[in-house]
Amino acid sequence: LQDEGVTVLNQTPSAFSAVITEDGNAARALSLRYIIFGGEALQLAMLSPWFERHGDQAPRLINMYGITETTVHVTHRHITRALVAESAGRSIIGRPLADLKLLVLNACQGLVPVGVEGELYVGGDGVTRGYLNQPALTEQRFVSLPEYGEGRFYRTGDLVRSLATGDLEYLGRLDEQVKIRGFRIELGEIEATLVAQGEVREALVLAKTAVAGEKYLVAYVLSRGAEASDSSSTELIERLRAYLRAHLPEHMVPPAFVVLAQWPLTANGKVDRKALPEADMGLQQGSYVAPGTETEQLLAEVWQEVLGIERVGVTDNFFHLGGHSL
Repeated sequence: LQDEGVTVLNQTPSAFSAVITEDGNAARALSLRYIIFGGEALQLAMLSPWFERHGDQAPRLINMYGITETTVHVTHRHITRALVAESAGRSIIGRPLADLKLLVLNACQGLVPVGVEGELYVGGDGVTRGYLNQPALTEQRFVSLPEYGEGRFYRTGDLVRSLATGDLEYLGRLDEQVKIRGFRIELGEIEATLVAQGEVREALVLAKTAVAGEKYLVAYVLSRGAEASDSSSTELIERLRAYLRAHLPEHMVPPAFVVLAQWPLTANGKVDRKALPEADMGLQQGSYVAPGTETEQLLAEVWQEVLGIERVGVTDNFFHLGGHSL
């Protein structure tokens, strides 16, 4: 960026996280006029360190949401310091490009009011003709909705809601909605709440499958502080868990947290989910206290078998280990 005098940078948020870090140590100024984000959801709070150094001066930061099937960008939003401060961890994707029409519909393809989540449908000149040699999939995803206008609309599978400002907020994928012990959970809602806590720069929540076959949640976070030790990570995890309990129902509080310095990235700059480390359940509990009696040892062995973990201490919290009433 410095050597070539780059003026327009189009990058994924995950890859730009490293640019923010390097920018703090840069000896020379950048020539950037625009930074355009795309490829994955942008959690606006990650940009706080950038705005602390640069304010709203050049370059202009633009968030763009797009899909291959709509070739390619759909919405745009100029990001300001004020927007980051007001976003509370949300992902604001803005308004449609001029040649596109957007609809937010419920499961019956009826329009939903402002503030209510629904699936995003895209119509207009950008919508492609369909999937090559896949007529069934084309028919499923590219639909005619004459009550909303001519032409076909693409069903994105993305959950959004309209805001009073006229902007759209991205909430996640329909197929990322998980069901755990009968509860339907929006992973994006947990991520937004984590980022709003203030100590978290970025967050990613995944549903994992335990040894016993049940699903459980793992929260991966990038801390705003320096690279954490195990002890400070444990303290941060406790604060995050307490914050989530104060703002979300218990079934949406992940039993496992992993604090990272940076995301592992794929070749195209997106978070490499397969490379994310497994959660160390021992780190969730603080100091380990070994069973001291035969009864405690027997109980610990039962918990280890049922929960599919290697070690359970006397002071460990059954629910923090992934246990539940069933």
